[in-house]
Amino acid sequence: MPLLRFDLIEGRSESELKTLLDAAHEAMLEAFQVPPGDRYQIVTEHKPSRMIVEDTGLGIPRTKDVIVVQMITRPRGREKKELFYRLLTEKLQAACGISPTDVMVSTVENTDEDWSFGHGRAQFLTGEL
Repeated sequence: MPLLRFDLIEGRSESELKTLLDAAHEAMLEAFQVPPGDRYQIVTEHKPSRMIVEDTGLGIPRTKDVIVVQMITRPRGREKKELFYRLLTEKLQAACGISPTDVMVSTVENTDEDWSFGHGRAQFLTGEL
């Protein structure tokens, strides 16, 4: 945890997706110091006409490589989130050639009671995690 959801335009190969997800995981590990096996990632691919990501008037150009990342997480603090945003764009550019202008991130925070990792229990509350 955190849970990372990736929305992107269809067409990347399995190898490209693996590289993208690995780069994102590296950024998460570095920014949040979570255990290496703490990996929850979901990819949803869309037809080009089903994904519109405009720049909100900031002059940010987008291409077919645009990725929207939704991070669902316990509270992390501003500095760690900003570090994650920076590391994510750096690692995606280095590993995948994705421009930082093509990476949009939204963070959704919740609390310990909002997570169950299985067995019908809230492991953060039961002390299992």
